[in-house]
Amino acid sequence: MTAMTKSEREDLQRLVRQREKVLKSAAKQRSSELLADFENQLGSIYSFDNDATWAEAVRIAKQEVEKANAKIAARSAALGIPKGLGAERVHFYWSERGNNVVKEPRIELRKMATTRIMAIQAKAITEIEIASVEAQTQIASSGLTSETALVSRQPS
Repeated sequence: MTAMTKSEREDLQRLVRQREKVLKSAAKQRSSELLADFENQLGSIYSFDNDATWAEAVRIAKQEVEKANAKIAARSAALGIPKGLGAERVHFYWSERGNNVVKEPRIELRKMATTRIMAIQAKAITEIEIASVEAQTQIASSGLTSETALVSRQPS
C-alpha cells in the first residue's frame, strides 16, 4: 500500500471541511423546520365538532349549562331580581386554541421551544465539528513520516 500524497491529503482535508459546512447547514435547516412546526402547532385551531368525543362532551356541557341557567333564573325570580340586572346566566364556550389564545403563554411556550431547539442544534454542530476534527487528524496523521511525529500521534 502506498502512502497518500500531500495533494491527496489536502484534497481530503478540503472535502472534510466542505462536508462539515454542509452538515452544519443541515442542522440549522432542521432547527428552522422544528421552529416552523412548533409555530404551526401553536397556531392550530381545534374545533369541537372535528372529534366525536369532543362533540359529545360539548353537547353534555351545553345541556348542563341550560339546567344551571334555569335554576339561576328561577332563583333570581324568587329573589325579585329583574331580568338583566342580576347574575342570571352562566356561559359555555369551547376554546379552539386553549391557552394559546392568550399572548403571554404563547410567548413563554415559544421561548421554551426556541431554547430547546437551539440546544439540540448546538449539540449537533459540536458533534459535527468533533467528527470533522477527528477525520482531519487521521488524514494529517497519514502523512507523518518522522519518528518523533509518529510517536507523538500514539494515544497516551
